[in-house]
Amino acid sequence: MKSFLLSRVLPTLFLLVAFGEAVLAQAPADGGPAPTGPTATPLDGGVSLLLAGGVIYGLNHLRNRRKRA
Repeated sequence: MKSFLLSRVLPTLFLLVAFGEAVLAQAPADGGPAPTGPTATPLDGGVSLLLAGGVIYGLNHLRNRRKRA
């Protein structure tokens, strides 16, 4: 545990502290264009694919569980 702390955690912590200020995001110079209205985000396709993938994964998991028993 001590070697893990000395070889991985301590150098990582040092680098984060030393260079943390340099990697902060900067604001745009002119502020960018103002949004004109609410943007429409289509959730139809992504949600249905996620749902179908979840159902397939669940059915596969149940089938594998029944094979083992």
